Amino acid sequence: MVRIIAFANQKGGVAKTTTTVSIAAALGERGRRVLAIDLDPQGALTYSLGVDPDALDETINDVLIRRLPMQKVIQTREVDLVPANIDLAGAEAVLLAKTGREYALERALREVLPMYDYVLIDCPPSLGILTINGLTAAQEVVIPLLAEALSHRAVGQLIETLGDIRHFTNPDLEVIGLVATMYDGRTRHARGVLADIGSRYGVPMLEPPVRKSIRFAEATQAGRSIVSFAPSHPGAEAYRELATVIEKASP
Repeated sequence: MVRIIAFANQKGGVAKTTTTVSIAAALGERGRRVLAIDLDPQGALTYSLGVDPDALDETINDVLIRRLPMQKVIQTREVDLVPANIDLAGAEAVLLAKTGREYALERALREVLPMYDYVLIDCPPSLGILTINGLTAAQEVVIPLLAEALSHRAVGQLIETLGDIRHFTNPDLEVIGLVATMYDGRTRHARGVLADIGSRYGVPMLEPPVRKSIRFAEATQAGRSIVSFAPSHPGAEAYRELATVIEKASP
């Protein structure tokens, strides 16, 4: 049975896209059939998989707004990709005027689900209608975050939003856990923040944390995941371990 996992945090700069593409690649490396969906108008996931967002004629925007079949926009890279670009920025206003706007992605996904084992959704850094679409379509959520004090507020707001999603559109949505990114375990502050966030919200902290490294930026520039760009790098190994944890967390 296919698993649909949203990667969400309305706070930007938490390596959400890096986490999405790295977990996708780690699952693909094991022979899993993976579809990665870029729901961010910035097109970071699209760029990270070696596709120029500005050169695209059709994207997830056409799927959501024009109801173009999703299969027509899928690009084959390390994993299959539904790309995005800045055109998606206008989708918020258009979707708000549509009936059943929260379910646009869920409807579009139905036709392609039999082709995949995993669908990973990279949500934008906001709590708008695009993120709500991602969370409504998903069965599970992973929350990437930085080990810093401001993470408390972002995680708290997202947990509240997940409660609303369960109430209104997706009662079975589950949180797999939190992933610490750009982690510096040498600081007492970082260790304390992670311990506090996990216990405060009753959400598992997935292990291991992913340490900060310039190699992630180099992989993105090359249009590849860290898993294929630097297979023996500790960051690649960390994401492989996290992929294993996520697979074992199957509902």
